[in-house]
Amino acid sequence: MNKRFWRAAIVLVTALLAKPAIGPVQAHDHGHPELNAWYESLRTVKGPCCDGSDAKRVDDADWDTKDGHYRVRLEGEWVDVPDEAVVAGPNRAGRTMVWPYYLDGHPRPRCFMPGSMG
Repeated sequence: MNKRFWRAAIVLVTALLAKPAIGPVQAHDHGHPELNAWYESLRTVKGPCCDGSDAKRVDDADWDTKDGHYRVRLEGEWVDVPDEAVVAGPNRAGRTMVWPYYLDGHPRPRCFMPGSMG
C-alpha cells in the first residue's frame, strides 16, 4: 500500500477515536425525528438559532455560571454568554448546546441552551 493511503487511514482512525469537548449536535436527529420542528423553532431575542448550521454539544465541564450569567468554553476559550443569547424554555434534547459565530477570530455564542449539568 502507498504512503498516501496509510496517512489517510491514520487521520481517519484518529478522528474517529478523538472525543472533542464540543461536538456537533445531531440537530434533526434521525433517531428523534419528533424533535425536528423543535430544533427549527429555537430562537432568542437575537433571532432563530437553527439557520442551517448545527449546534455544538457542550460537555458539562465546559459550561457553568459566573456572577449569575452563563459562560461556555469554546475552542479552549471561556466566553460569557450574553443574556439575549440564552434560549428560553425547556431543553427537550437534554444536553447543553451552543450555536457559535466568530467575531475577530474568536468564537461567540449566538444561541445557548443549558442542559442538566448531570
